[in-house]
Amino acid sequence: MEILIRDTLKASAQMAARVVLKIIHSEEKTVLGLATGGTPLRMYQELIRMKQTGELSFKNCTTFNLDEYAGLLPEDERSYHYYMMSNFFDHVDIDRKHVHLPDGNTENLRDACRKYEQQIKNAGGIDLQVLGIGANGHIGFNEPTGSFASRTWVKILSEQTIQDNSVYFEKQEEVPRHVVTMGIATIMESRHCLLLANGAKKADAIRKMIEGPISASCPASILQMHPRVTVVLDEEAAYLLTFKDHYKWVEKNKLDWQSY
Repeated sequence: MEILIRDTLKASAQMAARVVLKIIHSEEKTVLGLATGGTPLRMYQELIRMKQTGELSFKNCTTFNLDEYAGLLPEDERSYHYYMMSNFFDHVDIDRKHVHLPDGNTENLRDACRKYEQQIKNAGGIDLQVLGIGANGHIGFNEPTGSFASRTWVKILSEQTIQDNSVYFEKQEEVPRHVVTMGIATIMESRHCLLLANGAKKADAIRKMIEGPISASCPASILQMHPRVTVVLDEEAAYLLTFKDHYKWVEKNKLDWQSY
């Protein structure tokens, strides 16, 4: 894993955006896997700024989102479809034909999941998968004790995730219990993963992910087995890491071509 630690939320977002920029500039056509939530929001704002200044274009990009709530209409302000459109896609030059989000509002969720997996394969796989991490170590909506071999499927949220996500709903009872999410195996097939985490609330999960044993009790720990993972943290999210100073030393001594 490549661990990049920054002093501020703004610096973390700028670092993450530079990773995306480098991937897009290195590929003639780029397939991006995207995430939602509060953490990547600043990164999206920085990417929008890059597009507006001419540093970056998304015309040759295809995107696949990680997950979606089951039962919410795309126009529902709490859906991830609405989040992506209002916070990112409406502000960049991506062709909407190349934008893909899981369908959580279909009568046949099983077929929709299989179709989504096939669409990813048909696109040639994901070049860069953006990830967040839950306080319990989940990535996507793959909760603790789930299978490392899982594919895009319908999952049941844990009580902790429901409680954490209730800040986006008027009442905790309104948080959907079911979601459609890329599976762990789907995520692991991405050629490069970019995981973002901010705040002390994520520090324990980050410690387990990076320095703990690989265990389904912390789904994100499987990323230790991925050949190319970049983790961008602020100081609060990194404060429990035993080897934090070593990670900073490694970054300081990179070769020019290894930097962003």
